[in-house]
Amino acid sequence: MIRPVALWRPMTLADLPAVERMAGLVHPGFFEAPEIFAERRALYPKGTLLLEVDDKPAGYVLSHPWRARQLPALNSLLTALPEDADTYYIHDLALLERARGTGAAGAVVQRLADWARSEAFPTMSLVAVNGSIGFWQRQGFARVEAPELAGKLASYEEAACFMVRPLP
Repeated sequence: MIRPVALWRPMTLADLPAVERMAGLVHPGFFEAPEIFAERRALYPKGTLLLEVDDKPAGYVLSHPWRARQLPALNSLLTALPEDADTYYIHDLALLERARGTGAAGAVVQRLADWARSEAFPTMSLVAVNGSIGFWQRQGFARVEAPELAGKLASYEEAACFMVRPLP
């Protein structure tokens, strides 16, 4: 069996309609307006990547510097990135079914970790949803009890979990 060719590349403006479609398929319960994807890309292009499997869009990641324990609200514009950012935040990682099993998700998490480490961030953080806690634990993330985030986490889903990965 021939394994599909999976390649992460920088996200372009032309990719945004495909990213919006994929978000609707992968995260139907977590609507975000098109402006959210465009703003994340504009604010921190290094952290927005598109996955192509056999030259077709099959996933994306949105990530950027942020403040630890201060989650950006779902479906909200950031306006600017904080100058005092102290964590590298993964806002969204989504793969279509045809991209699963290619190793692309783990590869991009490692790529982001290497980048974050090179920029001297002490941690990476995220909100795990859609039953993804096990995946994130395999990537070195651990659950963090953060009662002050309970309201924001509940706005995602009941099972949403705040997770952090140290970057030694």
